[in-house]
Amino acid sequence: MSSFSKVLFVFAAVASCVFIENSAHAGSSERVYTLWDDQPAPNRGGNYDIRKARGYPYDEDWELHSYPLGNGYMGINFFGQTDVERIQLTEKTICNEGLYGIGGMASCAEIFLDFGHSARKNYSRSININEAVATVAYNHGGVDYTRELFMSYPDNVLAIRLTASGEGNLSFTLRPEIPYLNPENEGNAKTGTVIAEADLITLFGSVKHFSVNYEVQIKVLNDGGTLTPRTRDGKDEIRVENADSVVLLVCADTNYKLSEDVFAEVVNSKKLDLSETPHDAVSKLISNAVTHGYESLKQRHLQDYQTLFSRVELGFNQDIPEEPTRVLLETYQSEPSDHYLEELMFHYGRYLLISTSREGALPCGLQGVWSSYEVTPFTGGFWHNINVQMNYWGAFNTNLAETFTPYVEFHEAYRREAQTLATSYLQTHKPENVEDGSTDNGWTIGTGATPYRIQGPGGHSGPGTGALTTKLFWDYYDYTRDETFLRESAYPAIRGMSQFLAKTLVPAEDGSLLVGHSASPEQKHEGSYYITSGTTFDQGLVWENHNDLIKTAEILDITDEVVELAKEQVGKLDPILIGKSGQIKEFREEEYYGEIGQKAHRHISHLCALYPGTLINSNTKEWLDGSIVTLDLRGNRTTGWAMAHRMNCRARTKEAEKAHEVYVKFIRERTLPNLWTTHPPFQIDGNFGTMAGVAEMLIQSHEKYIELLPALPSAWSSGHYQGLVARGNFEISAIWEDGQAKSFEITSNKGEACTLKYPGIGDVQLVDTSGEAVPYTREGDDVIYFATKSGESYALDF
Repeated sequence: MSSFSKVLFVFAAVASCVFIENSAHAGSSERVYTLWDDQPAPNRGGNYDIRKARGYPYDEDWELHSYPLGNGYMGINFFGQTDVERIQLTEKTICNEGLYGIGGMASCAEIFLDFGHSARKNYSRSININEAVATVAYNHGGVDYTRELFMSYPDNVLAIRLTASGEGNLSFTLRPEIPYLNPENEGNAKTGTVIAEADLITLFGSVKHFSVNYEVQIKVLNDGGTLTPRTRDGKDEIRVENADSVVLLVCADTNYKLSEDVFAEVVNSKKLDLSETPHDAVSKLISNAVTHGYESLKQRHLQDYQTLFSRVELGFNQDIPEEPTRVLLETYQSEPSDHYLEELMFHYGRYLLISTSREGALPCGLQGVWSSYEVTPFTGGFWHNINVQMNYWGAFNTNLAETFTPYVEFHEAYRREAQTLATSYLQTHKPENVEDGSTDNGWTIGTGATPYRIQGPGGHSGPGTGALTTKLFWDYYDYTRDETFLRESAYPAIRGMSQFLAKTLVPAEDGSLLVGHSASPEQKHEGSYYITSGTTFDQGLVWENHNDLIKTAEILDITDEVVELAKEQVGKLDPILIGKSGQIKEFREEEYYGEIGQKAHRHISHLCALYPGTLINSNTKEWLDGSIVTLDLRGNRTTGWAMAHRMNCRARTKEAEKAHEVYVKFIRERTLPNLWTTHPPFQIDGNFGTMAGVAEMLIQSHEKYIELLPALPSAWSSGHYQGLVARGNFEISAIWEDGQAKSFEITSNKGEACTLKYPGIGDVQLVDTSGEAVPYTREGDDVIYFATKSGESYALDF
């Protein structure tokens, strides 16, 4: 982020430009965003039946009240209790049979710290999301106790520092457990052992279904006092007595290796090598962490995390309330007049994405990197009929493109199996188009996927799920303009998808080409999933993928038979139809809205061509108007992630107030006290979808120009942002007051030509960092076009 980003541009009477520090609009680098509470999270426990009797069958206290930390590989939820602290640990690759026969994420360990501090005062627990560092602080018996926690990505370690005022006042018992041990449970059988020796507790065992071997090590480093490993009630633990301070280092791993063979192997128990254990790897992590020491680990963590988080500033000129986050949400739910929470949710979304999706780890699933369950709802996996894509919608425009890398790595591992699934799908639905050769039929992916299995399309969702996925690959390139990525990763993915989708098409009587076995995700009619031909979901996404392939081939100067076929087919797809209600038809045979399927269905899959697609845009006014009608008829009474999709669509239709309205409804109805969001149960896609929606309301770039403040609601009448990204790899900053722009800054990271759209921009002077006027071409009053230099910044002051 350049120092140039910190200034306002003020034009003198002589039309020269001087630079002054922008101290009036402090951004997130100066503004500290914190989740905090003045009481611990409850931890009532209980099995499914007990929880159900309380009115919430899931782990309510964990889902609603615990605070999350993560580093991509693993995550924790801490409760901040002062009597018995609970720290629940998840490691992404620990999976059992789960639901649907494809595996499911399962809880790794429970770490209990017995303090016996039943009375407390001056209590707080918090996460500083500018730093991804958590704190628990309170006073008991006249002694101040503090715990500081962070999860380091560079060192793949959870570090906890416990301190007490005075000398020798810190005593507690470290008592970890392995949850859900049940060696006789066929699908979810799990064994485990806990051993305490000297200053180390080791938890290890196996999950039978996929032959997963796991290990957790907890190192105890005390300053003063004594450590005593012991066995009590048949369970190993370490007792700490009269220490001044203690550092706990926690590392975990399994024998899982992301590879083609994991997905290709059909026998579950042979997916991993049961003879391999992660012991040496975990021991090395612990040893390295000990060598670094707590302060070095923290500095390495901060340098890594803040490099990503600090790229973006965004604020709506709201004061930071003094109330705990839980109370702030309660107040907002009754009267959403303070828009700070809307700002906080955006930054929290970026925090969660950094915490759950990092290179070398698995991508972000339905619950990120967190699960307290033996059988995680919906597996906690990677659902491809909108959810996993939504997790990454905001990665690019909020300047976190690197967080998409884990999905690219995941895709490259599963693609060979996806090619097999494509052949199988075509053999069932279009056998005459099957070609010999494992790669000649392209690849496909259906809804369900986990670290161990993927599914092909069918059932309740059509083959457009794969093209909804490849849209992310094109967008990664479009935002970064990384031509190496385009050639090596995006092009093979997009080409293979077009290769498959081209074979799913059948000619209709009117000459159009329709996906022959088609479904609009999860839509039912008369009690059954509705299967037809040519749903708007599938047709629109075939168009998107074919169109992206054609653009990719042009950039890379590639011509082959798949590209030529895409050019031939793309004009025959007839993807969008308007019905007699003025709606975008979801089904070709539909006349009036809602006569087929559920009128208020959560999915708006027929609007994927509006967002995240680009087929419906301001140049297709009839379709854009039809989208507005469809959104009005569908309504906002729906699940969390579905509200997020509606919010992004309203941003694309430039309905600022309606986009904000659904955002408000989302926070009021689908946001939990810890600011996780819920389907229900907890699903993290809503956090990411609305994060993307905020950015989409403030900057759009899908129509070959950068539109500034395109859907600014009256609630955000004044504010600023810095570091949001537009296609072409332009970083954009903006300041506005009373709904009108005061200044914009554009930093060109690739040196491409830039086109900007904003009312009256054609009458504003453009300057570079030296204050020199930059010539531009006007396209009416509201659009300007100018050449840029890589690394240079440009400013406009209104």
